[in-house]
This record gives sequence, structure tokens and C-alpha cells, in this order.
Amino acid sequence: MGVVGVGEMLKRLAQLIRVAIVFVALGILLSIAFGSSWVQRMLNPIRYVDVITLHSRRHGLDPFLVAAVMRVESGYQSDAVSPRGARGLMQLMPDTGRWAAGCLGIQGYSDDLLFEPNANIRIGAWYLRQLLNQFGGNVGVALAAYNGGPSNVEKWLSAGKWSGSIDDLQQIPFAETARYVDRVSRAYELYLRAYESRWPGDDAPRVL
Repeated sequence: MGVVGVGEMLKRLAQLIRVAIVFVALGILLSIAFGSSWVQRMLNPIRYVDVITLHSRRHGLDPFLVAAVMRVESGYQSDAVSPRGARGLMQLMPDTGRWAAGCLGIQGYSDDLLFEPNANIRIGAWYLRQLLNQFGGNVGVALAAYNGGPSNVEKWLSAGKWSGSIDDLQQIPFAETARYVDRVSRAYELYLRAYESRWPGDDAPRVL
């Protein structure tokens, strides 16, 4: 190989090194950017903040938990309907809506009210509080009951099929419910990181 050939090879090698350095630097910058809480908040916005704040405070709930349930249940789509007939932001069954409406004194209730964000979050937050009270404040168990039904969860716990711990989700007989609790827990942790555990304009308690 001649001198010219060696020189050309070294020139190309230098170009490749410069390109590699640029890519490494870009990767570092992107890692820093996407790791920042500001970018994470942009990528993981929380909708209906004022309504969530109102009803979370009213029922002593962590608003990040309510937001996480809403994210997993409907993706913040107020008109969402599940194959089983659950409706709205927090995917409430009509039977649950009617029961809650009676307990909350909601006048003129109809199942279509579950598509209205304020009513849906009001009922959903109330129902989540009932489940937390029923299961001694255990958030993981309350989430399992929200998805799989409280009577089923009571049977699993009393029969020793599930310890009630989030660390033992594989014990839950319903795979869908196990996935649900895991997804809500992950969404909750994601929100805490993105918002640095500070709910916008509120100091409601963290629960997980």
C-alpha cells in the first residue's frame, strides 16, 4: 500500500472517529434530556388536574394514585367503554355508578353521567376510598379489588392464595388483575419521578 493509500485510510478513520464522537455526545445529551423531570412531565402529562385534586383531597387519596388508575384504565379518554361495559375515565361499571350515586346523593343519575369527567372522577375516587377502607389501606389489594372485584380478592386472601403484597403478584389467580396492579404501580412510580413527588399545586399525601 502506497503512502497515498495509507494517508487516505487514516483520513477516513479520523472521519469515522469524529462521527462516533458526535453520536456518543448526542446520546449523552439525549440521555440527560430524557432523564430530566421537565422532559418526563412533557412526555407524561396528567389531565384533569383540578378535578383529581378536588376529589382526591375530599377522600384523602394520593392524587398521583388516582391519575395512575385513570392512565391505565382509559388513557384519559372520557368516552372510553370496555368490552364489559365499564365507562369513562376511571372505567366504572354502571352498577357501581348507581350504588355510588345513591351513597353520594347524586340527583338525577343516569349511566351516561359516567362519561362526564367530574362525575366519573368523583365516583371513582369515592369507590377507591371504599376499597382502601375495606382492605385496611393496602393499596395493592385495593387496586386488585378495583379490577378483579372485592369479593374475589377477599376469597384469595382468606384462602391464602395471595399474600396481599405487590411483591407477590404472580400469586393472584387472575392474570389480568396481576398485570393491572403492576401497571398502575408502575404508572404511579413514573408520575412520582416525573413530577418529583410534587402534585401540581397540592400537598396531598403519598401512599405507595
